[in-house]
Parts: sequence; C-alpha cells; structure tokens
Amino acid sequence: MSKRSLPLLPDEPDNLLPPTVVKGSLRADGTRENVIPADVRGRFTRARTLAFVFLIGLWAALPWMKIGGNPALFLDFDQRRFFLFGATFNAQDTWLVFFLLTGVGFGLIYLTALFGRVWCGWACPQTVFLDVYRRVERLFQGSREVRMRREARELDLDRAWRKVATHATFVLLSIGIAHVILSYFVSMPGLLKMVNHAPSEHPEAFAWAASVSAMLYFNFAFFREQLCLAICPYGRLQSALIDQDSIVIGYDPKRGEPRGKAKDAGAGACVDCNRCVVVCPTGIDIRNGLQIDCVSCTACIDACDDIMDKLHRPRGLIRYSSTRALGGDETRWLRPRVGIYSVLLVAGVIAATLAARKHVDFEANLLRLPGPPYVFDGDTIRDSFEVHIVNKASATRTYDVTAESDSPAAVFVIPARTVDLGELEGKRIPIFVSVPRSAYVGDFHVRVHVAPRDGKDPEQVTQSQFLGARGP
Repeated sequence: MSKRSLPLLPDEPDNLLPPTVVKGSLRADGTRENVIPADVRGRFTRARTLAFVFLIGLWAALPWMKIGGNPALFLDFDQRRFFLFGATFNAQDTWLVFFLLTGVGFGLIYLTALFGRVWCGWACPQTVFLDVYRRVERLFQGSREVRMRREARELDLDRAWRKVATHATFVLLSIGIAHVILSYFVSMPGLLKMVNHAPSEHPEAFAWAASVSAMLYFNFAFFREQLCLAICPYGRLQSALIDQDSIVIGYDPKRGEPRGKAKDAGAGACVDCNRCVVVCPTGIDIRNGLQIDCVSCTACIDACDDIMDKLHRPRGLIRYSSTRALGGDETRWLRPRVGIYSVLLVAGVIAATLAARKHVDFEANLLRLPGPPYVFDGDTIRDSFEVHIVNKASATRTYDVTAESDSPAAVFVIPARTVDLGELEGKRIPIFVSVPRSAYVGDFHVRVHVAPRDGKDPEQVTQSQFLGARGP
C-alpha cells in the first residue's frame, strides 16, 4: 500500500488491497508528476456539471441580487455593516460569527463521517473552478492523448500559440473571479464605479484584486491538485473523520480480483485497462484503496461503468460504498460516532436558534458621559448619560425614548424623546438625571426604554447606576 494511502482500519483485512503499483501526482523521489486527466462521460459527470453550473451561477449572481433593497450578500467592512440574505448586521453582531463558523465546520465533519469527501468532489470552490480551467485547457490543447503527443515533441508554433491562448484565458478568468470576490466587499455598484476609474483612485482595492488574481492564476494554472494534497487541512484530516462505515468511492476487490483479460477463464471483473487511473484528476489508482489524494470526484466510477457497459457486465465495480460493505459486510448507519455527532448537531442548532432570536433590528445602550460621575447643581445632584441607538434595519424607523428609576424623586431631562433613524444610522441622545440632595439616600438604578414605533421588535431596556453623594 502507498505511504500516501490512508492506514488500514483496525478490523480491515489487508487482503482487500491488490498488489498494484500506486500512481499519483508525486513521484517516489518527491518530485511532481504532471497529471493530465482524460475526458470522461457518465451520469455522475453530468450531475457534477449541473451542480457546478448552479454553484457558479449562484456565486456570480449574489452580488447583483437584492433582498429588502440590499445586496443578498454584502460584507461592508469599511462601514462595519453586513447583509446576509435579507438580515442586516453591524459590528455589535460579530459574536454571531462564532455560530456561523462553528456550524459550517461541524457540518462538514458530520457530512464527512456519513459520506466521506463528498464536499470536495461536489461543492469545494477548488474543485468547481478547477473544472472550468481544465475545460479551457482541453478547448485549446485537445484531449489527453493529443496533448501528450504535443508535449512530447519540440516546441513549435502550433504548440506555442495554444499555450499562449490557454494561459491568456487563465489570466482573464482569474481576473474575473477576483473581481466578483471583490464585489462581495465593495458591492457590485461600487465595483463597477471603481473599474471605470484609474487604479490610483482606489489603490487598496486594485492591489487586492491584482494579488488575488495572481494567486488564482498560480493555483489553477500550475498548483492545482497539490492544494488539496499539501495545503488543505481538511484533506489531511480525512483519515480521522472517515471510518469503515463512511460512504466513499471504492473498488470492489472481491468482484474485480484477480485481474485479467475479458476472455481469461477465472479472471475477475477488472480487465486492468487503467481507465480509472487516466481519468483521475490526482492520478491515483483507486484500486489501491482509499487514499489521501482522492477528492471523490466520481470520474473513476463513470470510467469503469463505461468499460463494464462495453463488456456487458454489471456496473458498480467502482462505486459509492463503505469500506465495510466492500469487505462483504453491511454498512452500519447507526454507530457511536454518528450518534454523538447527531446529539451535538441538535444542541448546536438549538444554541444557534436561540442566539439568532436575540438578534433584533436595533441596538440601544446607556452610557455615562465623559467627565465626573456626578456634579452638584445648587441643591441637586446631577448625573449625565447618553443612550446610543443604532437602526440595523434596511428602512427608516422611529423610536420612542422614555426613562424611569428606583428613586421617586429623580427628574429626567431628555432633549429628544422621539428619534428618527435611517438605514444603519445611529444617534446618541443625552439624558440628564437630577435628584434633590435632601432626597438622595444612596445610589440607584436608572433605566431607559427604547421602543420602535412600528412594533416589529420588542422594546429594549438598558440601565446604569446613578452615582452621587450628599455633599458638604
């Protein structure tokens, strides 16, 4: 078994893996083997293509789409405001990011425990966009066989113009992708405005777009599968996340071995055509078992099914299955790991739901004004506060401000008891609280009520402490 293959599971018999030569994108001496995958057609390839078209279309359309008058997804770090599918957030809501990030991370772990690296093969941006770049490459340089013949000969005009056209298109694609990514942070109208002006007017945005374009070009034109193999931590963690019952792409050795020609008596279903190897985007031989290079792209399934169809043999020599099922046992869907993950998932959903319910479309905070905590004004003691109100809704709203305290002798002065705030606008309203010295018996609480007049959100009550002394 390859040193880069996953270790055998505790009760996995080692005779499941046939003694074939392990292939891949790295040679034995550590140098890289350039992988040129062959074209493949089939049900999974068609399904993945449709999924990729949908994901790219959605990704490109989100900056243009508007919900409630705002972009569907807009992360405005400059103004510290964020729009997410109709909901509006500001810097005070950053604590909710914890639930978003942990939810995505745990969801990926849970999905992997059940279905292996299905994320890598069907939805990872690296896989989705790399498929686009590979299609461009095939458009200009031809199929695997044609390209390998060209690569084997000296550089000539035909080979040169194809390479130039390929990489020129790669650069344009990288620039386009970088600009769409940028639009998530500056909005699409803002991006179009920047593009129509000189780069010197927006140096930060230009430098960011240029840097991302360069990284995308290097990644998709040259680095490619090495990102999944050498950099992505998720790929490295799969041996800990996947068990014998996880659904992965695997080869059935009981049916396929021993390998031989179709007419050989006693030979298994595998005719050793290596079609599953040449279509693999990471260059591995899936017949050697689950390997860290495998991104579950399903190309080997379609390739093998095509050969089985031509030989009039049943499909499924390479298929979605579990290691346990490939060994002849039944897949256990209910197992301790899945049970624990399910409990944690339910607990996480409940916690995230409760946290989301605490999010309202405005914030109100009572703050003490800078300066001394209290002052003597004749026969009274006065404390100075301000209530900070922020409207996080995507429309103008009106708020009513009232106040109360634990002291019946307290007198409030509120210059503005009605406040109109536009979208994501904030205002600070001063509030002065006075108590006669003769009525002051100790510190007491001051509470300010802020209620939206439209009644869409409950009023918020924020409080502080009145500080004072009887004085001389």
